[in-house]
Amino acid sequence: MSAPHARPTGVLGVGVLALGAALAPWPRGEAPTPAPVAGPPAAAPAAPPLVVLGIDGMDPELLMEAIERYPDRMPNFAKLVAEGGVHSLGTSIPPQSPVAWSNFITGMNPGGHGVYDFIHRDPVTRMPLPGSVKAIAGSHMSLWGEWQFPLGGGSESNRSGESFWVTLAKHGIPADIWRMPANFPVEPAKGLSFPGMMTPALDSAYGTYTIYASDPPIELHKSGGVYVQAIERDGRIRAEIEGPPNSFKEHDPHQKASFDIYVDHDAQAIAIDVGDDVIVMEPGEWSDFVTLNFELLPAGMMDMSGIVRFYLRSIDPEFVLYASPVNIDPIDPVMPVAEPSDESAKLVDAIGYYYTQGMAEEVNALKDGALDDREFMQQTKLVYDQRVHMMDYALDRYLGRGGDGLFFFYYSTVDLNCHMMWRFHDEQHPQHPLIAKMAEEDSSDWSGRAGSKWKEVVYDLYLLMDPVLGRLRERVGEDTPVVVMSDHGFAPYRRKFSLNRWLVEEGYMVLKDGFTPELERTDPSYAKVEIWNAVDWTRTRAYGMGFNGLYLNLAGREQDDPATKDVDESGIVQPGAEADALLAEIKQKLEALRDGDEVVVLTADLAKDVYHGSRAAEAPDMQVGYNAGYGNSDASSTGRIPHDILADNLGGTFNGNHLMAPEVVPGILLTNGKVRPGEHALEDLTIEILERYGIAPHDGQAGHRVLE
Repeated sequence: MSAPHARPTGVLGVGVLALGAALAPWPRGEAPTPAPVAGPPAAAPAAPPLVVLGIDGMDPELLMEAIERYPDRMPNFAKLVAEGGVHSLGTSIPPQSPVAWSNFITGMNPGGHGVYDFIHRDPVTRMPLPGSVKAIAGSHMSLWGEWQFPLGGGSESNRSGESFWVTLAKHGIPADIWRMPANFPVEPAKGLSFPGMMTPALDSAYGTYTIYASDPPIELHKSGGVYVQAIERDGRIRAEIEGPPNSFKEHDPHQKASFDIYVDHDAQAIAIDVGDDVIVMEPGEWSDFVTLNFELLPAGMMDMSGIVRFYLRSIDPEFVLYASPVNIDPIDPVMPVAEPSDESAKLVDAIGYYYTQGMAEEVNALKDGALDDREFMQQTKLVYDQRVHMMDYALDRYLGRGGDGLFFFYYSTVDLNCHMMWRFHDEQHPQHPLIAKMAEEDSSDWSGRAGSKWKEVVYDLYLLMDPVLGRLRERVGEDTPVVVMSDHGFAPYRRKFSLNRWLVEEGYMVLKDGFTPELERTDPSYAKVEIWNAVDWTRTRAYGMGFNGLYLNLAGREQDDPATKDVDESGIVQPGAEADALLAEIKQKLEALRDGDEVVVLTADLAKDVYHGSRAAEAPDMQVGYNAGYGNSDASSTGRIPHDILADNLGGTFNGNHLMAPEVVPGILLTNGKVRPGEHALEDLTIEILERYGIAPHDGQAGHRVLE
């Protein structure tokens, strides 16, 4: 990889969990659903095996560094590299996980599948929308008092295009798909299908953690969770946790479940009584998952169950107990978290309760300081260990039906941990001096490697994947075709650029009278400044939304908000020559931008140049591809106008990243087969899977074979 390296920031917690789903089948998106089949027709020959291991965020350069530094700990990757070489795999534009995995799932670029970012925008209000799902409006019928009856509503996948495993099923090819990102609502295969990233928690799209504390901070609500005052009376703390929104009540309030915490100060232990379960914990311990019941209608007419796990930080002098987001209960799911739907409960029988939430690693709790670095890494190791057990079970099922057809399994370990722990690895990161002491401390309890230090954590993440690969190849057989791939690589994120602030400075965005960009966070008068409130749309020509997206305020596309009757917010930039000239001007300025001697924006890609397909018109007009070390700030990505155009990347945010120019963060391709000469991308790997089973690409797919 010749260019420098980075990745995104916090994802937007927006999405819909419709309780109407408890009354009607959950929508499955736009992909056709194949008829369920128990197995291939008796006369049909077995489909040849192909095993694909997806490791989110694995970078080709970092992999080779890990092999060179720790050859005795990386024998399985070293062997696979010796067999087929190490190859870069072209990622998506932009290289964001939901976009990249959608490319792989459909064999199309975003112009075909319609997912352009974690965050899209509402063309009427200019407010952020989730990129991967779309809400379906519902209504309700008033009953008595606070009660109502929900009518319709919900959410479905925003992704268009047929998933490759659906195509395989139509041709009678079995496939087991485990933890695939952007596979929610989960789409069935001729085999098993489990969703991964973008699967919601029960309480919200990305899950809300809860901290019960005897001395909580003044600001109880954090970006990813909430603090609750824990009041102890006679050794007992009565507590509640918020679960799903209750559509049977006015304004859809989150239904709460109650539980009791009994505190023994002498024994330095607690007992948590959730009704059906009682768990005993000491400080520093994580509990197993426990089931909580949320009563949606009185007298047991309708309940919903969710699962939670706890972490006890301390009892004295301060009581602090962490509760995870409420995950969908895989034994009694409100919406399927597997296909066939009963497979989620069978997995519990085999390995115990598991995280159903798509982003199980609790990055938001670390960003907010609700968990410290060691506690976060403990939790992510729990997720990793769970995935190892899950993969063994998945292989039991695959091999038990003959080991034919496709097997796909996904790990998030490298990606989400690199986002949060990169500052330990990167001595040039502005956060590194703040954690330099811990970086030199022993990490062997976490890594399992004697003498390891936290500054080596990124390499240790790669080392964790070596036994996974070894176990996989041991079980499927050395001669079985194996592909290891990632959706993108990784790079440092040292400086944050705020696109909306730059647009104001350059005159492309104009604020209403009385508004200025945000003040410094330390200013007593600090307040958030958001484009949907602060921007004068009658004079604004461009705005940013999402981690890479820039939109023109385009006439005929950006629309007037009927809620504001005194002003017309319709777009002012005319399509055609005016829009083209404006985009060319902004592109030239962004690509000329310098931070001292450093290039900030490597490429500003115009949608008309990089996207094709039936949904290309929905794309941002420009995707800003940052250089290694740079990225759009969290604030600007969600529609705010921060104080600084450029600033050091300090505070609780991603410190390693990949939300950059795609050439900076290519993915990886390894195989025990032979890779064809030339450049290959995610969509090409999709075509390789289909054509391996004799299936020609369909309309909208663009790609070529990858393997000889």
